[in-house]
Amino acid sequence: MSGWIIIIGSFSTYWRSVATGTRKGLPGRLLVLALSPLALAYACIQATRSTLYQKRILKARRLPRPVISVGNITVGGTGKTPATAMIARLLIARGMKVAVLSRGYGGAMEGQTAIVADGAAIRLDAGQCGDEPYLLAATVPGLMVVMGADRYRAGMLAMAELSPDVFLLDDGFQHLRLQRDLNVLLVDCAHPFGNGRTLPAGLLREPRRAVQRADLIIHTRCPQGFSPAPLAGKPSCSARHRLGAAVPLAGGPLLSFAALRGRKVLAFAGIGEPEPFFRELDSLGLDVVRAIPFPDHAAYTPDQVAGLTAAFRACGAEYAVTTEKDGVKLRRIAPEFARQVLLARLEFVLDEPAVLTGLLSNLLQK
Repeated sequence: MSGWIIIIGSFSTYWRSVATGTRKGLPGRLLVLALSPLALAYACIQATRSTLYQKRILKARRLPRPVISVGNITVGGTGKTPATAMIARLLIARGMKVAVLSRGYGGAMEGQTAIVADGAAIRLDAGQCGDEPYLLAATVPGLMVVMGADRYRAGMLAMAELSPDVFLLDDGFQHLRLQRDLNVLLVDCAHPFGNGRTLPAGLLREPRRAVQRADLIIHTRCPQGFSPAPLAGKPSCSARHRLGAAVPLAGGPLLSFAALRGRKVLAFAGIGEPEPFFRELDSLGLDVVRAIPFPDHAAYTPDQVAGLTAAFRACGAEYAVTTEKDGVKLRRIAPEFARQVLLARLEFVLDEPAVLTGLLSNLLQK
């Protein structure tokens, strides 16, 4: 494994443990203290920006169809893409034509406005549009996906060429330039606000009081049966992530994780929160002999794939297991390694779905 990958991955893991508040030793506290002036300046900028939009000094634009935003207030994974897919399926099941507006982060065409999928065919690959838009297009039948840094422009492109009934704004909580009709905020059940500080000293993208903008708060990664305490008096519900099945990267029938119990695996992931994914594999009975975290949206360059292949051979694993989001960027790896790679299908299980479905019904009846 290349040394720089280990260094980046190790520092990212260390910083995240400090930012979530789980690491409380002196070095971590000194790191937070050193970064606090930058965090304070960042918080002031974000709070001022939000106030300017709230007072309509900065103008937000409106699309001609309802807009549902799904986002979070912290960096890293809270399940935005699985939640967006879940809501898209609910709307499509009601006969709606749904268009997701995505930033297209990490793709070669990032910054451009383009149609990723038109509901019948996928027009761009993951390298062009980024992993999350491609994953949504590939796993939700009938879903339209349009990428663009300016979501209003992306929405108008969708209106002109696809004529959707409703828009879903993926990772849209801070995209205040576009008006939304339902604002869904995801917070991680284990550490909803991290150490309570904004970037770069903590996880928060903006000060905690921004939760007031939410219409619904979904607490993600909750233990089954967990009832979260209300936040800011907002309607809320809980959700869990569940690994449903393993998809062979090289093709073939799905495998159940029950069938993989006791098998030696190398786990790797380039997602916002890789550690819970590794723990979930372990809890399902897989023998995780090595776990390798990559930065979120890792591109899997030839050097990274070569390092993974070498690590897989060295650790004696029978399979390498990663997420479907990572899998969309592994289509060109060598066939002999691809045959050993399994993609874990992540399911977003919403407890008390009536809270969300009721809000959707109210919105769509207007």
